Amino acid sequence: MSRKKHREAHHEDHIDETWLIPYADLLTLLLALFIVLFASAEVDQKKFDHMAYALNQAFSGSPSVFDKNQAMVDEAQSGNPQMSSEENRQQQQLQETIQLLEAKKAVDRYIQENKLAGDLNTVMTEDGLMIRIKDSALFNSGSAELLPDSQRLTAQVAKMLLVIPQKVVVSGHTDNVPINTRDFPSNWELSSKRSINFMKQILSQEDLKPERFSAIGYAEYRPIAPNDTEDGRQKNRRVEVLIMRNYR
Repeated sequence: MSRKKHREAHHEDHIDETWLIPYADLLTLLLALFIVLFASAEVDQKKFDHMAYALNQAFSGSPSVFDKNQAMVDEAQSGNPQMSSEENRQQQQLQETIQLLEAKKAVDRYIQENKLAGDLNTVMTEDGLMIRIKDSALFNSGSAELLPDSQRLTAQVAKMLLVIPQKVVVSGHTDNVPINTRDFPSNWELSSKRSINFMKQILSQEDLKPERFSAIGYAEYRPIAPNDTEDGRQKNRRVEVLIMRNYR
């Protein structure tokens, strides 16, 4: 029995989590495939060629995939006289979805490589790509001043936002525990100041256009978990970066 326990402990000490990266890539590829199958129920050859090219680029690891996908979006925006307006809209929507999936894959890889799964996660929503950041990765409790250690994370987010054209909304969220200090009479002020400070830090990192950005505080009124447990309250204390879809 003791030898069995020893072998199990030895095995646990050497768990290799590198398989999570290709597994996440596979799930992203399957999601893109389902989107394509749905969007191409009635599609001409040229549209099919566009989609095949975009998917190939998105999952080939090409370093310039954002530029290539955006060029195709720009081409679709210029209009094709052989396509109806609805077909053009569907093509634009598809290209944007592929672009956001590529951005999600890049952020997920960064999270995995830097062991940040406890502090960050990404999710595709109807509105766009959402990056959720735990408040403790950015701020001290009850404070809106960014921690020095958060600058690397902020720089990585800014780098990713530099190569995509969509508008970005930064939102601050708290739990339902009241706050009443000189600087923050309520959670409204705390969540708003946190979102503004994080947005300003992003804009200081790269040559980003400020007109693309906005910041808002939701206090405790947009929870993603129940506030009746400490674990739920920790999840609700967060900053979200929403890369908004242009085509829905």
